[in-house]
Amino acid sequence: MSIQTSNLLKVSELPLSQIRRPIQPVLDYQKIDAMVSTYKGTPQASKTCSLADAETFKDGNLPPIDVMSVREQGQTYYFAFGGCHRFQAYDRLAKESPSHDIMVRCKVMPATRKQLRLYVGTNIDDMFDQAQHQ
Repeated sequence: MSIQTSNLLKVSELPLSQIRRPIQPVLDYQKIDAMVSTYKGTPQASKTCSLADAETFKDGNLPPIDVMSVREQGQTYYFAFGGCHRFQAYDRLAKESPSHDIMVRCKVMPATRKQLRLYVGTNIDDMFDQAQHQ
């Protein structure tokens, strides 16, 4: 949980394919393995999560990822900056089941393009242009 979403109680589910990750993460693959195992119903400890903590995630649900939502020209765009290991765990699960989109538990915060620019600079304009041409 982050400061930005600590007061948000609503948890939504978004398709993994709709969430953009504009910043390349630094990853601990053992942690991702533990999250995938926990998601599948077999809790596993990692360096930052004890087995007791992993067992608290009911039905394999991982904690939600903070996602910023921008609405422009009738479309909604989703961006995630934190939750790198959870996001990669969902990505790995999606590759195991390519026939359907994995749903990601998220806490969605409304934002503007100008606010996103604080995170990624002017590259945000390129990301919107690419998304509109898909």
